[in-house]
Amino acid sequence: MEHPNETPGAGAAGDAGPDALGEAPATAVRVLAIDDDEAFLRTITRLLTRAGCEVIPVGDPVEGLVAAADPGVDVILSDIQMPNLSGLDLLREVRARRPEVEVVLMTGHATVDAAVAAMKAGAYEYLTKPLDHVDRVALIVKRAAERKRLREQAARLQGLLDVREGFEELVGQSRRMTEVFRMVEAVAGSEATVLIQGESGTGKELVARALHRRSPRAGAPFVAVNCSALTETLLDSELFGHVKGAFTGAFASRRGLFEAAGGGTIFLDEVGDMPLATQARLLRVLQEGEVKRVGAEATTHVDVRVVAASNVDLDRARAQGRFREDLFFRLNVVAIHLPPLRERPEDVAPLALHFFRKHAPRINQALEGISAEALEALAGHDWPGNVRELENAVQRAAVMARGKEVAVGDLPPFAANRAPAAEVEPASLAHLPLAEAKRLAVGAFERRYLANVLRREQGNISRAAARAGVDRANFRRLLKQYGVSPRGGTGDADPDAGDA
Repeated sequence: MEHPNETPGAGAAGDAGPDALGEAPATAVRVLAIDDDEAFLRTITRLLTRAGCEVIPVGDPVEGLVAAADPGVDVILSDIQMPNLSGLDLLREVRARRPEVEVVLMTGHATVDAAVAAMKAGAYEYLTKPLDHVDRVALIVKRAAERKRLREQAARLQGLLDVREGFEELVGQSRRMTEVFRMVEAVAGSEATVLIQGESGTGKELVARALHRRSPRAGAPFVAVNCSALTETLLDSELFGHVKGAFTGAFASRRGLFEAAGGGTIFLDEVGDMPLATQARLLRVLQEGEVKRVGAEATTHVDVRVVAASNVDLDRARAQGRFREDLFFRLNVVAIHLPPLRERPEDVAPLALHFFRKHAPRINQALEGISAEALEALAGHDWPGNVRELENAVQRAAVMARGKEVAVGDLPPFAANRAPAAEVEPASLAHLPLAEAKRLAVGAFERRYLANVLRREQGNISRAAARAGVDRANFRRLLKQYGVSPRGGTGDADPDAGDA
């Protein structure tokens, strides 16, 4: 067998080396190299070691299959033509036993049929010896390891989601959401009034429902009312009820939502928009535990727990005279603040998977999940509409998807085309662990690099791949992964559009 060419700079002009599109991860990639040609095995081991990988060289494929059981192995690099066990058979065995491990196959006897068989069997890549571009091997191995990491991350998030979905529909793994869960658990069993504050779309009603369902009042009604959607007269009537003839159109007496929620919980959403006169009547309910219907003389006792929510800062509204100070302190017995989604990017992927489970079966039964690359792209958007916007994006992606998984190209343009927030505001990474922050920053750099190279080569993929020092097939894969179009921008890539 022929050996790879180890001459530096053997790639095309402008070759940037194995790390041209990113740095080596903080933990070295562990590669199991299997080849019955001892000289080739020594050469490939030296090459990958210099590239920062940890290599386990094995000269016998049967021994290699045993070594593949090591949970630390990230990628297997194997020859196809070997005695006792072929590379294809080894690939099938690894796929059955450890499907998360990526396998790269090599052969000195390349045929179209062999390449097709390798890719159908699940190989990450198929390489032909001699390896003219030695840096390509290291790059492919690192890319394969990155795909394994993304798949494991998606599986871990799915596991966390299985546990968290027992907490109603509240989903999240960030420190700040964990604190919200802790607060809900702590106060749900009490009678304390709770004030939930957060931007629109952060899930305030979900928190209110979680409080109700975990309380002794869970068997009684949960009644929600949006205080910003009604005029003062209608809101008073809706909350407290009215008697016949109390106002024009009051043709019959009607009980209000406080009475309807008897024994249970009433959720006052957007309480900050409540008129001052209605605020005074609400204060009486909280102080005396009784309501007076509009137009009535008598009062009615009510047994109800109040949970309020606002997307405006009620403390500031109180200072400005727009919200009653005495009511503020009555409502703010226990305060829960819901952070916006942009401040907890680690919650985007589990939320997206949750919404996929919720909506995809009704929209597209052929869908099996969301690709790891699409989850990465979703995590890169800053979500001004918060959780509600993310849910809409996942629904839209399920409608647009044509494969077995939601891909980057299926996402709304504002999500698929957006670089991670860290690219614009590096300070926003300070709350993340170093490894996670580094991964997001490197991903942002790679996306910009690909777009710039394509722009420089006027969308010609062959020239851009040569300039990047990456073979054309892998360059196309990177374009698809990052949603970069051949025109040098970002969007649904058409990798052939720019070739001469």
